[in-house]
Amino acid sequence: MKAPTDTVDQKEVFEIFEKARALLKGHFLLSSGLHSDTYFEKFQVLQYPQYVEILCRKMASLFKDDRVEVVVGPTTGGVIIAYEVAKSLKVRSIFAEPGDEGRIFKRGFSIKKGERVLIVDDILTTGGSAREVVRLVEKHQGSILGIGLLLDRSGGKVKFDYPLRVLATTEVTNYRPEECPLCLKGEPLVKPGSRKIE
Repeated sequence: MKAPTDTVDQKEVFEIFEKARALLKGHFLLSSGLHSDTYFEKFQVLQYPQYVEILCRKMASLFKDDRVEVVVGPTTGGVIIAYEVAKSLKVRSIFAEPGDEGRIFKRGFSIKKGERVLIVDDILTTGGSAREVVRLVEKHQGSILGIGLLLDRSGGKVKFDYPLRVLATTEVTNYRPEECPLCLKGEPLVKPGSRKIE
């Protein structure tokens, strides 16, 4: 289930990504293991507090009537997003870090049984990191109100058992490594985060 889109202008969201030079073209290895010719480098956006504030205020507006008590995001980008969304909602913010078997809470963070939780993340491709946070919150018996995302690059194909509300949606083609046409052309594969942006 998605929230009404009349509160969020997708065009403005994409314009922020373009201004921050966060929309990249090339041959990329995604964290899911898939390959793609398009990559949204969220950290190019997250380095600008003014853009983060705008985007997270919009995300918070999608959940303003849900009586959120705590906002949870996965490391690393989700830390910044969770903080800003929580600030806008005037609630607590915590983050989930990688553990031996999925995400865990460290640093004394916890969720009380029944606490009303909003999960947030940056870019959705397969939903892997968001699902890890969902499992963690379920394990702690938190009450998940929904999942908020800056950008869904799956074109709405990835589904969750909780309301999913996104600021913008686009569809980017991903390839399994053995079927990647960019690999067949011999184009160098870049792991995002390692690419030097001129």
